[in-house]
Amino acid sequence: MVDPTRDASHNMATTPRQRATAIRRITAELANLGPTLPGTITRRETRCGRSNCRCHADPPQLHGPYWWWTRSVNGKTITRMLSDGLYDDYRPMFEAQRRARTLLTELEALGLSALEADPRYGQHRTRGPTTPRQPVDNPRSPNR
Repeated sequence: MVDPTRDASHNMATTPRQRATAIRRITAELANLGPTLPGTITRRETRCGRSNCRCHADPPQLHGPYWWWTRSVNGKTITRMLSDGLYDDYRPMFEAQRRARTLLTELEALGLSALEADPRYGQHRTRGPTTPRQPVDNPRSPNR
């Protein structure tokens, strides 16, 4: 089925009516997502340091799976291991965050589509100064 909210190049809405319909659909879905958790979840299986462990056998039977939650807090990457129970309980919130990011990307594309469709966008400036009256390095004096 072809999505009518998308154009040929990126399947994005092309008419104002299509954009409005897509925006209503996206905002309604965003409103129904519920709580989200930021970051990513990674499933890892590891080898330990004991040479006689099953994880070093041929074929190896790795330890895990372990669930690692990675996110950014105040510009720093934080990684925490989640138990299977925590992962199962909070998995819908991680999935909701992933869906929210997808929907926001679609909204951004719709906004860009609207701007590019506006006939005023891309017009060359015909009047006014092309360079600043005062050099950027020298701020205006307080007396002006």
